[in-house]
Amino acid sequence: MKTTGLNLRHLYFFWVVAKEGGVTRAAERLGLAVQTISAQLALLDQAVGKSLLQPQGRRLVPTEAGRLALGYADQIFLLGEQMQEALNENDTGKMRLTVGISDSLPKLIAYRLLAATQAMPQQQVKLVCYEDEFEALLADLALHKLDVVLTDREVRAGTSLRVFSHLLGESAMQLFGAPALTERYRDDFPASLNGAPLLLPTRNNALRARIDEWLVKRGVLADVVGEFEDNAMLNTFGRNGLGMFFAPAALASDIREQFGAELVGDAPELREQFYAISAERKIKHPAVEAILAAVHKEPFAIASHE
Repeated sequence: MKTTGLNLRHLYFFWVVAKEGGVTRAAERLGLAVQTISAQLALLDQAVGKSLLQPQGRRLVPTEAGRLALGYADQIFLLGEQMQEALNENDTGKMRLTVGISDSLPKLIAYRLLAATQAMPQQQVKLVCYEDEFEALLADLALHKLDVVLTDREVRAGTSLRVFSHLLGESAMQLFGAPALTERYRDDFPASLNGAPLLLPTRNNALRARIDEWLVKRGVLADVVGEFEDNAMLNTFGRNGLGMFFAPAALASDIREQFGAELVGDAPELREQFYAISAERKIKHPAVEAILAAVHKEPFAIASHE
């Protein structure tokens, strides 16, 4: 069937009804008559040539086609809300930077990278930060929901997404632990790690394979007592003495101060890399350019203190 075109107002009514679960609640939210919304939904179904909602008990739920349409509507109206916020902030002279932070990236590293945006002399920057898994953030970046993604890995070659990796730098790693564990395992490091309790990233983390290889090369068979996808959670368990954990040497002083952990040993051959991922080959956002400039000026205030 030939469609007559999509009316965004009709789509918005569908979106609200799907979120509210019925026309009556949607009408209350929008301050409109039930009949008005029902008529607009009928026009939308006619335009797309499919029924997008169906009754389920006392609720209206999306059909299979409706679920597909709802995904696009979420993107459309989220971007619309972001546009309105950006326009409002433009009046105040603030610049908005929407950042995706990979859950595997050390949060202290993310803070140090983003701190450069707060020192921009020309304009005040408002940070909007989201944390999620790497793949989910890349999808949001490709849809322009994010300005940049900060992560510990580059985008694999051959991906269908038009996103680009920018290496910010790297840091050697060190092993940290609560004082009791440090005292027990510091001597004769790394041979002392045989049977020692370790907290490691999960195997989908870019660093995990390098840690496993590092242990094998040194003939170490440690006791992996916990695996964590979220770096902050891993550090929290480490702070409470469940096991020892690797962290960038750049953060040694912060690890001691914030987690009360002490250095067990150095692993200079083991390195973690940090990337900014953008939707364009050349980064154009002034706040992201400020991050790159800060990193290049001090090629590692966030790197290894070797």
